[in-house]
Formats: sequence, structure tokens, C-alpha cells
Amino acid sequence: MAPAPEGHPEQAPGAPSTPRPGAGRYGEALFRPEQPGEGDRIDHAALVYDPFTRQRLRSLGVGPGWRCLEVGAGTGTVARWLAEEAGADEVVALDRDTSRLDPLAGPRLRVRAADLTRIADEPDLGTFDLVHARFVLMHLPERRALVTRLAQRLNPGGFLVLSDAADVPDPADPHSAYRRTLNAMWRALAETIGTDIAAVRSHPHALRAAGLTGVAAELVCPPLTPGASLTAFWSETWQRMRPDLLAAGRLEPAVLDEALAYLASADLAELGPGMLTAWGRRPADGAEPGRPGGA
Repeated sequence: MAPAPEGHPEQAPGAPSTPRPGAGRYGEALFRPEQPGEGDRIDHAALVYDPFTRQRLRSLGVGPGWRCLEVGAGTGTVARWLAEEAGADEVVALDRDTSRLDPLAGPRLRVRAADLTRIADEPDLGTFDLVHARFVLMHLPERRALVTRLAQRLNPGGFLVLSDAADVPDPADPHSAYRRTLNAMWRALAETIGTDIAAVRSHPHALRAAGLTGVAAELVCPPLTPGASLTAFWSETWQRMRPDLLAAGRLEPAVLDEALAYLASADLAELGPGMLTAWGRRPADGAEPGRPGGA
């Protein structure tokens, strides 16, 4: 399947034509943090993806002596692990909404309310040995510029690690209720808040263009099975997005109901969306990423 154009959501067989990116914001136009159950929905995904994140960060050597920035920290599962189990000297958990992070603050975990898109306006954040963002950049415009700004927050030898969603559709099954609902979800996210999962595949190139070295990437697709946390995450996501999925003729109610029933049934058999993680390291010679001499 040919890649979708930069700035537009990935198109699967049978998906609608490429939509226009939206101008809303995650947490405002969709998935407002004060909605009942929103923290639980996020934690369902964290239960699945945290082990992969921890394994990758461990492999990069995170631990005592490190200063870490967790971007879009959400409910704080990764930030807390960095501070309490990995033993980082300091962890800064950054998010626009810190209501679920504030109770976690402690001697080694500092909570910071800030907007990633305005990170250049936060000079006192300092620099870090690790900058990590998971399921954040896919929802934001000007992703390439943000990668450069995050790379500029690295100490020499520091790592930037980016994780976002990646879909692996079955080309032989473009019209099932499950696939139609998933396609409608990507379309609704793109048209409402500008989510772009096609651009996720370019994360390795963005890291290299930002002057980082040793760039690599991996894709993990955890099992989507009845009763699993990942299945609960998608079910709750689709139910929360129901008005948006049914709006503008994106999906029929009966199709959504069939897809939700399928997620709950013993017949569920799908390769669900996965997580693509890309990482790179700032050269240890002190060259600044994104500036002359940093490539």
C-alpha cells in the first residue's frame, strides 16, 4: 500500500478519501480529561504499552544519574516508573492537564503544566538525558519542528524516544464492521484534531534530520483478545467517540454496534493497531541538534 501524503491519516483499503486535517486539540475537542472514566481509558493502554516502553528505555541505559523529561505524561505511569524503579535522579512530567500527575509529585518527580507546542517558551526546563513522548506527536501539527525542539532539549549523549500509533490493516478485509469503525475513527481524529498516523512512519527520518545519531525504530502490535486491556481501551475509545464516529456520515450506528459487539466476543481475531517507537541520540561532542554542526 502506498504511503498517504504527509499531513493526512493513513488510508486503508476501503477507507474514505483523505480528509482535511482538523484544528482542534486533544483534551479539548476530544478526550477531555475531566470526563468520567478518561483516566481509566488511558490506563488500559498504559497497562499494555508500558512494558514495551520500559524495555526500550532500559536498553538505552536509563537509570541513576539521568535527568528525564516525560512529555504528555498523562496519568504518569512512565514518569513514576522512571523516578521510582529506574532510579533517575530527576523526572519532569509535562502535560497541559496535570490533575492526575500532581498527586505523584515528589523529591525526584516534578510536575510541570505546559504546552508542548510552546516548549520554546519554557527556557527554565533545562536539558535532559532522556526526552520521551508517547502517543503525543501524532495529534499535533508541525511535528517535524517539534521533534527538532525536543532534540534541542537533550544533553550531549542524551536520547529522544518517540512512540505513536501505527495501523496494520488487512487488505483482504476492508469492509468488516471492525475495519470500517477503525477507519472512521482515524478519519474523525484527523478531521477533528488533526491526528496523522501516516506521518508516524517518518519519525526515524525526523530524528535524523534533527541531528540525532544511532537512529532506529521498532513496531510492536500487542494481542487484541477478548477481555484484554487493549481491547477495553479500543472499546472505550469508540464508545467515547460515538457522536464523532456517527457524524458527517462517517459510520452507521449499526456498524459501530456490530464492531463493539465483535470486540467483546470470543470470535475476535484481529491484528490491532500497534505502537511504533523511534529513538536517536544527540552526538556526545556537544553539537546542538537542529543547528549547524548537529547533523
